Amino acid sequence: VPPPALVNEFDLDLLRAGRIGLDEALFCAGKTSDQIARIVETMAAQKQPMLLTRLDEGRFALLDASVKSLLDYDPISRTGILGPRRPPRESGHVAVVCAGTSDLGVSREAARTLAYYGVKVSEFNDVGVAGLHRLLSRIADIRDHDVVIAVAGMDAALVSVLGGLVRAPVIAAPTSVGYGAARSGETALAAALASCAAGVVVVNIDNGFGAACAALRILNRSSRP
Repeated sequence: VPPPALVNEFDLDLLRAGRIGLDEALFCAGKTSDQIARIVETMAAQKQPMLLTRLDEGRFALLDASVKSLLDYDPISRTGILGPRRPPRESGHVAVVCAGTSDLGVSREAARTLAYYGVKVSEFNDVGVAGLHRLLSRIADIRDHDVVIAVAGMDAALVSVLGGLVRAPVIAAPTSVGYGAARSGETALAAALASCAAGVVVVNIDNGFGAACAALRILNRSSRP
């Protein structure tokens, strides 16, 4: 006996942007390729843009070619963008500072989320404090931003160092990168939460999307007339 058909598998929140200034986003992990396709097709039919997150290459490969053609897909960040890019915002510039190449998936997720909203973003990659000179050679440029997102695994030392060097709000995005005692990002999360740099805020492990959304909330409030 086939299982009963699901009713109301999804109910898209098209009013979210009006409430909080952030669009409905599609978290693809745990969803079937068919569910993803139907949501994308529904949004496309209504000419609504959408950001898709955690869309891994295997699940993307299972989508029909007609659905794939609707998406700007990036395998590193596992993100897809439906619809045209927004025009660039007149104000607000975010630095996404990535400790190491192994953290790029999370930092790219943050950068792609910001780009989806038309925010000007600069990426500073492989500037972890194990080679402190790499960060110090870029710090003048990093300081010239309105918000800084610090992406780091292992001991997440980059977070505290940046928090002690820049005036802008610093949002820590700890990653699951590291050997055994890194505990799949729990050590980086605890280090960021325990930072001695005053005012650093922290999102969950590997949550580049959440870090970008926090930056967007800051920019949306600061740009009000």
